[in-house]
Amino acid sequence: MTTFVLIPGAAADSRYWRLTAAELSARGQDVVTPDLPCDDDSATLDDYADTVIKAVGARADVTVVAHSFGGFTAPLVCERVPARRLVLLAGMVPAPGEPPGEWWTSTGWEAARREQDERDGRAPDDETALFFHDVPPHVAAEARRNVRDQSATPFAAPWPLAAWPSAPTAFLLCRGDRFLPATFLRRVVRERLGIVPDEIDGGHNVALSRPRALADRLTAYLADH
Repeated sequence: MTTFVLIPGAAADSRYWRLTAAELSARGQDVVTPDLPCDDDSATLDDYADTVIKAVGARADVTVVAHSFGGFTAPLVCERVPARRLVLLAGMVPAPGEPPGEWWTSTGWEAARREQDERDGRAPDDETALFFHDVPPHVAAEARRNVRDQSATPFAAPWPLAAWPSAPTAFLLCRGDRFLPATFLRRVVRERLGIVPDEIDGGHNVALSRPRALADRLTAYLADH
């Protein structure tokens, strides 16, 4: 049995993973869903990593999965936990010394998002169409009620690792992602990780829209190692 450690993105907590965690548990896997101190202005990325590592405890067979902004925390965890695999799900891929707040500019995200908005015909202020266009309405409504405050603190300091951790790394992008468009992420993953990303149907919040398909893809990684 593997332990899947599911790290949420910005302004989210363990409830984001509720549906996917249930699917993984039904497949006989152990699941850990830590709540990061995202609303604590004193908390840094190191504190986020400490929270995850404390939740992992003595578990040995660990696969770390990080969504979106969780991509800045997961490699810090994998430096200190002997992870079987690291999976970035629609994740932000950090570079050594890069403050997360500068990631948007250094990767060219703004232009990519604008182009995606034009392709979708989406109004810039329509967050439902941006994040929840393929999520069942009742699930989307619950997710929006569960949004937490996100401190700016972890976005300010340089990312502390000098190099990517040694854990085997995979990237799973969402073909229908309107927030981190697929074309954009294919380039970022190639440039920063030197790998070809795997792909799944669905938008940015695929853990809410397609939890069963996501659980299938995550457990399939276990056969690769």
